[in-house]
Amino acid sequence: MLEIKNVTISYKDRPTVKDFSMTLKEGEIASLVGESGSGKTTVIRAALGLLAGGGKVTEGDILFQGKSLLKNTPEQWRKLRGTDISMIFQDSGEMLNPIRKIGNVFAEYIRTHEKISKADAWKKGIEMLERMRLPDGNNIMNSYPFQLSGGMRQRVGIAMAMTFQPRLLLADEPTSALDVTTQAQIVRQMMELRDKYGTSMIVVTHNLGVAAYMSDQIAVMQKGRISDIGSRDEILYGNHSAYTQKLLDAVPSLGGARYV
Repeated sequence: MLEIKNVTISYKDRPTVKDFSMTLKEGEIASLVGESGSGKTTVIRAALGLLAGGGKVTEGDILFQGKSLLKNTPEQWRKLRGTDISMIFQDSGEMLNPIRKIGNVFAEYIRTHEKISKADAWKKGIEMLERMRLPDGNNIMNSYPFQLSGGMRQRVGIAMAMTFQPRLLLADEPTSALDVTTQAQIVRQMMELRDKYGTSMIVVTHNLGVAAYMSDQIAVMQKGRISDIGSRDEILYGNHSAYTQKLLDAVPSLGGARYV
């Protein structure tokens, strides 16, 4: 469904991600883990054509359902983003206009991709919010982002990303800066989306526990390159690099038991 083939991503002719390859099947969840600056977010932004600051793919190719994304025109990207491919940002509050109500932004987003009335778009937004277990969706639609907790804003972001049941969901640190209870709820809801809609996902995370719980496949990145890649069990229990072992050793234990 998605194939990233030997991709190098550069900024001002300086490679930041080098020779990255990954294949993602229908309904599969892959996690990219590693320290800050290792290139994880750069990879998923490249897959959505959202590289900032003059970044570009200088080698390799990214194929979605057999077609190269690198050949997309701006109009093709506009139709693809938010429908077949969606993204959850690290803090969904950042992508929402702080001086506009959630409902106005959500309804506008829906009407960008679907020819329906504002009232019907508003109703569809409420339905999506309530699917994400946000109580009183109409009240959320009439709220400003600053009136919502971090977990609620993140659910709004997921609801918007899943409105058109995308084939591929890209999630950039979807549980960061949330308390552990809310993290667990977000992770479970994302996995329910995979089970219900068959959505494939690439999740960027620092949390190996989250990666181990969610993922069919894990890629460990270091300094812009893949250090290890394989199935969940291969990465956790098989042969892996010294860097991956250091990440595993850094996971806290409780009563001698390790939870990865």
